[in-house]
Parts: sequence; C-alpha cells; structure tokens
Amino acid sequence: MGIDPGAANLGFGIVWVEGNRMVALDGGVVETAAEMPMERRLERIHTALGELMAWHEPRALAIEQVYFGKNVASAMVVGQASGVAMLAAAQRGIACFAYTPQAIKMAVCGSGAAGKEQVQRMVGTLLGLPDPPTPDHAADALAVAICHGGSEGRRQAVARSGRCAGPAPGAGAADLAAKPRFTPRVAG
Repeated sequence: MGIDPGAANLGFGIVWVEGNRMVALDGGVVETAAEMPMERRLERIHTALGELMAWHEPRALAIEQVYFGKNVASAMVVGQASGVAMLAAAQRGIACFAYTPQAIKMAVCGSGAAGKEQVQRMVGTLLGLPDPPTPDHAADALAVAICHGGSEGRRQAVARSGRCAGPAPGAGAADLAAKPRFTPRVAG
C-alpha cells in the first residue's frame, strides 16, 4: 500500500506484486474539508485507512517522506497525516517503509527530477492502465507502492511477514477477482 500523505488530500494506492509483475488493485484520495478541526481530519484519515487496510490486507505500507521546504506549517500538517497513516498500519501489524520523493521518481521514471505528469504517465504504463491515473495524489501513492514493490523494502516486508507481497501463496484468479480493480475514488 502506497501513501502520498496530506491532511486535505491523502493519496492511497494498492498494488499487487508477484515477481516482476505489478497490478493496481485500488487507489484514490481520502479527502477532508479545510473547515474541519485538525483532530477530526486526522480521525477521518485514520478511519478511512483502517477500512482500506482491513479490506486489502496489505503486507507493507510505503509512504513518501515528508519534505521540509520553505513552508514549515504545511510540512507539519503533512507530518501529522503521515503519523496517522503509520499508526493505522502499526495497529494492524503492517510494516512501514519511507521513501524520499527523489527515490520514488527514480524508481518509477529513472530520474529523481521527473515532473508530476511524467510520473503519472509512467505509473499508468508500469501498471498496465489504459490511461494515466488521476487525481495526482492517487498517482503519487501508486508511485510510492511501485517504488516499494521493486525495492529492498519489499524483500524486507516479505521477510518480516513470512508472506509474499500480494495474495496468499496459491491464491488463484478468483481470489484476486474478489478485490476491486483500480478505479480512482474518494475513500471513507
């Protein structure tokens, strides 16, 4: 499960990994209204992610590391959303892994300086989607999941859980078909 953290729009992406093949199962955005008190926004994020985790049973949560730029207040809010996402994972025994924005872009596009549109196009290509995923928060979350799915972090998650980073070993097409295919949506 990949997460693009944010308090107003938190992107999520669920990617099934089997060998070198990756398939998008789900993705979208958890939205919160600006007029909501911060604690209610964080509660909504926690609840929505908990429901997604209960449904998809991810083996790992990969999250984009908070980038501290010029706007410290914005970075603090993103950090709070990141913490809530990691808490939801920890409560379910799901290992967490963090990646820098540059590492994610490098994994998806081959360049740490790739732009948003390039990332969206490559995510769509790598996951075999008919069109680049939208909105961009969902595409970014799927990019985080792709980064993790092809990295040492995935191998660590498998070693920790003792399970593959996808459906249970021996799961067939019927098991995979029971989960929804990727359609961008708003969760919660």
